[in-house]
Amino acid sequence: MIVDFHMHAFADPIADKAVAFLIDYYKIPTTHGGHLKDCLQAAAEAGVDHSVLLVAATKPEQVQPANDWILQIKDLTQEGLSGQAQVKNPPNVFPFGTLHPDDPNMLAEFTRLKTAGVRGIKLHPDFQGFDLDDPRLFPIFEAMGDTMVLLTHVGDKNHSPNNPSTPLRVKRIHENFPRLRLVAAHMGGYLYWKESLELLASEDIYMDISSTLSFIPQTMLREFFRRHPTDRILFGSDYPLFSPAEELAKIDTMLPDLTDMIRERILGRNAVELLCI
Repeated sequence: MIVDFHMHAFADPIADKAVAFLIDYYKIPTTHGGHLKDCLQAAAEAGVDHSVLLVAATKPEQVQPANDWILQIKDLTQEGLSGQAQVKNPPNVFPFGTLHPDDPNMLAEFTRLKTAGVRGIKLHPDFQGFDLDDPRLFPIFEAMGDTMVLLTHVGDKNHSPNNPSTPLRVKRIHENFPRLRLVAAHMGGYLYWKESLELLASEDIYMDISSTLSFIPQTMLREFFRRHPTDRILFGSDYPLFSPAEELAKIDTMLPDLTDMIRERILGRNAVELLCI
């Protein structure tokens, strides 16, 4: 069982522009496409069984259209997904919704997503322009309780304690909302791994391994696996920056001595339990 807990796709009119932005911002020369069919094809080729599809509205007026799109994807049957992907066995897709604290309809939009059975919310404070621990988000965190998953981008190429998404902000949220099923992406903080080890390792917080394996020192990665519960680590590719096949190969290279049990948990079992599937 393989679950890719961190994949991105974009509505067709903006997909190419969105990927070009990611390439320019992160300086990662990906050749992967950003359309839904591209994402599903990459997942199918890697043998991914379930995919968590993430979007993030960078402006409040984009929230409702973005959520309209993910709700359309959520309602697709396997036959519909197969048609989109043009492959016989696409993964099951669990799209997460997007919210923005500057949206005056944020609470109503959250209710719409929850009522529709959406499993989680994705935040990207750096691109969306707010602090992860912005108090305006607290009613959402409280309402999510332990029934929905919050996955948030953490870290940035620019290292600053004032960054909108830092391990410290993640820790504050966890302390104030301990019931919240919280996933800190990129092993708790892209390029903020020292802080993540100090503040988040051993906490009851999930971390996904996306956009980590190409950048983190191997010794530090091993330290995460020594200090953080392996039943709180999730496989994620961060497609389209990287493909699931590429990231699965990197796990074999970076962590060749994983036991079969730990590998099984990271690649799928932890995510299955978290998503209740």
